[in-house]
Amino acid sequence: MSNKNTRVVVALSGGVDSSVAAYLLTQQGYDVIGIFMKNWHDETVTISNECPWVEDSYDAMIVAEKLSIPFQTIDLSKEYQERIIDYMFNEYKIGNTPNPDVLCNREIKFDVFLEIAKNLGADFVATGHYCRVVPKKDHFELLSGKDTNKDQSYFLCQLSQKQLSKVMFPIGELNKNEVREIAKQQNLITAEKKDSQGLCFVGKVKLPEFLQQKLKIKKGLVVKISINNSQYVDTLDYDNHSIENLKKLAKSFDYSLKDGTVVGEHDGAHFFTVGQRKGLAIGGSKDPLFVIKTDVINNIVYVGEGKDHPGLYKKVLFIKNKDFHKVRLDIDYQNSNNEYESRIRYRQPLQNSKLVFGENGVFMIFDNLQSAISKGQFAVWYKDDELIGSGVID
Repeated sequence: MSNKNTRVVVALSGGVDSSVAAYLLTQQGYDVIGIFMKNWHDETVTISNECPWVEDSYDAMIVAEKLSIPFQTIDLSKEYQERIIDYMFNEYKIGNTPNPDVLCNREIKFDVFLEIAKNLGADFVATGHYCRVVPKKDHFELLSGKDTNKDQSYFLCQLSQKQLSKVMFPIGELNKNEVREIAKQQNLITAEKKDSQGLCFVGKVKLPEFLQQKLKIKKGLVVKISINNSQYVDTLDYDNHSIENLKKLAKSFDYSLKDGTVVGEHDGAHFFTVGQRKGLAIGGSKDPLFVIKTDVINNIVYVGEGKDHPGLYKKVLFIKNKDFHKVRLDIDYQNSNNEYESRIRYRQPLQNSKLVFGENGVFMIFDNLQSAISKGQFAVWYKDDELIGSGVID
């Protein structure tokens, strides 16, 4: 069947992945349009030239010309500011660790951009993500990319069935080497271009300087917690899965000043996140110091010495009902096995876990201790290579 009557709008980012995605769609006979999204203007907080939008938009235009497809640039900076940047500031302000890339996909690429594409007569939008969508009889499956080293399904964990019904991921069956080889064979200008890093559409940033646009410097104490602190030595019962005990296991350790020793000063607890090592600028210890808790109300950063400090580790996290997202709406979670492979950050190896439902939310129980579970991040769960759902860690 011919695809010439099916219009696909491709989000051309100026990188090799979206370039090859567009090429493959043209080869498959689709009616393809390329669009570059300009979502960020302020280059004062970016590091050198890691993600300059002007160069990227030019590369995207050259690729569109090479493929003989229509091309235009759209400015979504207002929507990006309101939905992504403001969200980031608000999350850091209350002591959470946000993931703007996940929200960027849900709110910008597959919402605002999707609506613009529909107004251009598009049947689908396509991106250069390494993942796959498979239509089934009554639902769409979101599968991880065939290239396990580049799989980006984690960043799409908040998409809905409605959004999945309108998206295409042309390179999901390929690995990165194959994508670059195709780009070379077609003489695409992006063939050797390095992958972008940092914030979605912003690029690599100096995070403290970026956050200081709205969050003020506020000097506070850094408190070191001894590895022998009685709060977590032989007090946790990981075998008891009653709701009351799971609440205890999911809570952050309730440190206070009297539990440790003041070892330094910081510029604001809201600039730090659990698991962070860099940026403390405190010496004098045998092993590196890691942030094990931030208290933004009292403006205290608690640290522990060494990556094996018990204060870094938990086996249980909690997701409020309102933050529990089902990618698969047809699954009856309450009456299912609910044993999954999960991750709490991008690129983390999948971990065996189980979901337990309480009245106000869901507990994720891991087989093994997990390092640096951070409030505000996304936990994601899979069956085999299918992403089933996600949730914001409370």
